[in-house]
Amino acid sequence: MTPVDDGADAPADFYTGLVAEMYSTLRSETFDPAPYVAFVERWGQPALELGCGDGDPLLDLCARGLDVEGLDSSADMLERARRAATSRGLDVTLHHAAFESMELGRRYRSIYLAGATFNLLVDDAAAQSSLRRIAAHLEPGGAAMIPLFVPQAPTGTGVGDVRTRVLDDGRTMTLRVGAIDRDEETRTQTTELRYELDDGTSVRVTDRQWILHWMDEPTFASMVDEAALSTVGVYDERGAPSTTHDTAFTFIVQPA
Repeated sequence: MTPVDDGADAPADFYTGLVAEMYSTLRSETFDPAPYVAFVERWGQPALELGCGDGDPLLDLCARGLDVEGLDSSADMLERARRAATSRGLDVTLHHAAFESMELGRRYRSIYLAGATFNLLVDDAAAQSSLRRIAAHLEPGGAAMIPLFVPQAPTGTGVGDVRTRVLDDGRTMTLRVGAIDRDEETRTQTTELRYELDDGTSVRVTDRQWILHWMDEPTFASMVDEAALSTVGVYDERGAPSTTHDTAFTFIVQPA
């Protein structure tokens, strides 16, 4: 095996190098663009997708003629999004920045995250800073959609799991799940992951720590208030009003 040292020690750089290369093949979900189309059509344009990655669902919205820009902390993922946009004949504006420090020089009617990317912010300080930056980039009367979840406590299952895909060119991609550590006090869960790409003659390997940080509904609602935002509603996975028992929920927030 050939270890890959791509200098990605910072959590914001998780999706770089070999991880970015393997992401679209190994990921377990794709995004239905319909909820995001509906959100942008409800609250208005221009729109901004935070954590746009390699362009799903951003490019689908652009293909429908919506004025949507993308932002991600990974230059590697943004390059993949640019290539995908070019292959589809789309012109898209992409920004390379972290949520908590973004300064884009304009405001948006709609800001959204596709999936619970906000949970990748590793602590309350980063989450609070990101909410303030979202508030600074929203037009009056605009809104942001922020999905969140509380990860399940590890029970032994998951550790040792292996996900493998064989590509058309014969290469094999493998993701191995190692130890999972959960800290209830800091509300973080860290999973050791190993990414492998075998081309038949050599194996490239990258080890990463996947850190999830969670907030329950009352905690996040307080953070929204502190960021000069107001909560329009909180919804469960079915789109119904959420309860404090839900472990996956979506906040819709506006400038206070």
